[in-house]
Amino acid sequence: MTVASIPYQQQVKLANSLADRYAIVRAFTENLCEPLEIEDYVVSSMPDVSPTKWHLAHTSWFFETFVLRERYRDYSPLNPRYAFLFNSYYVQAGERHCRAQRGLVTRPTVEQVFEYRHYVDEHMLRLLEGLDDDPLVTLGLHHEQQHQELLLTDIKHVLWTNPLRPSYDETRPVKSSSVGATGWRGISEGVHRIGDATAKFAFDNERPAHRVFVEPFRIAEGLVTNREFCDFVEDGGYRRPELWLSAGWALVQAEYRGLPMYWEKEDGEWREFTFGGMARLDLDAPVCHVSYYEADAFARWAGHRLPTEAEWEIAARLEPGLSQLFGDRWQWTQSAYVAYPGFVPAAGAVGEYNGKWMSDQWVLRGSSIATPPGHARVTYRNFFPSDTRWQFTGIRLASQCLRCRFIRPRAIPRVCTRRCWQVSLQRQGRFRRSSSTTGEALISSRRSATCPSTT
Repeated sequence: MTVASIPYQQQVKLANSLADRYAIVRAFTENLCEPLEIEDYVVSSMPDVSPTKWHLAHTSWFFETFVLRERYRDYSPLNPRYAFLFNSYYVQAGERHCRAQRGLVTRPTVEQVFEYRHYVDEHMLRLLEGLDDDPLVTLGLHHEQQHQELLLTDIKHVLWTNPLRPSYDETRPVKSSSVGATGWRGISEGVHRIGDATAKFAFDNERPAHRVFVEPFRIAEGLVTNREFCDFVEDGGYRRPELWLSAGWALVQAEYRGLPMYWEKEDGEWREFTFGGMARLDLDAPVCHVSYYEADAFARWAGHRLPTEAEWEIAARLEPGLSQLFGDRWQWTQSAYVAYPGFVPAAGAVGEYNGKWMSDQWVLRGSSIATPPGHARVTYRNFFPSDTRWQFTGIRLASQCLRCRFIRPRAIPRVCTRRCWQVSLQRQGRFRRSSSTTGEALISSRRSATCPSTT
């Protein structure tokens, strides 16, 4: 077996040294660029999307700025002005080029950007000789893996904005091989510990581990599918203000086409833009590219809600058999992205990595089809603003058994009947009888499930 034929995640695990891991991660980024034409590297299709060549350069700038400049007294950058172009948001590291104008920069050329990468790699590999571990280098490798996913989400948006809808890679799947399960898992009320408490790598926003109390809840075994989201669309979900948060409804009126990003309907058939170009919508695949607003509106339409990030992590720990936890879609939670109790950012510019973004964003859990294998973990906290759609975002539902909330734990029944849910939701104004047969079936099936029990 050749090294090239070994899966990426296994290559990283089998690496004998930090230098080997560095080389494998850096090479994987460049492998993602192989399907691209030279013109594809330069385009930015909206302010959130960075050109491919910028990702290639920025990840190199990270190692140059936080490792090479600090460890090599006589390090000489290939081009000192690259620091201005390829710094992203690290204010303490110096001035930066405007993010929205990255796609207007034609120089350095793509060839020169690759030269820059290889220049940084040469110095990094020399520095890493004999090292088994280095926290800052490890952070840089996980940073690069995050940009591997961003490179894919960005180039998909770039190609979608082209009227020709060209393909990036027809062999790249749109979902994992796992099949989404139906039904629910019940979790009893109690105090649980969430967050990372291991000696392994984790981002600072995953720490410190701490205790949380949760009421009894249920969480869906699988992700919401395209078929289920079609029911929401065809039932007028984008035309009903009572389902939407105020800011979300404003976006529906101003920008949304009444469909998830990349969906189209052609000759009565649902179609979707994928890495392989336009294709028939896979109705059994998890819905993708929906904003927090859309996820929240769908949950309200279905008579449920989004899980909190604590509920998601607790369920993932207690019920590891839950399907589609990782490798399909980032899953919106109803938890604001804020610091854990006791969180302290690192000193210096590198401390800007996560902490400064802890406002006006929501936590997403899991990982997506574009996340590098082995990158995510049960404590991983992704975060994006409410209107984000170009990421591989999906929906997992949760709910409380409202009738059982007021009953002593040992008296909680194992099965919550549909009538219980209908009455409880009607009392809170949350139950809605769908006008479509399939929509009513979805609400019913999502509602009739095992309740939390301590017996």
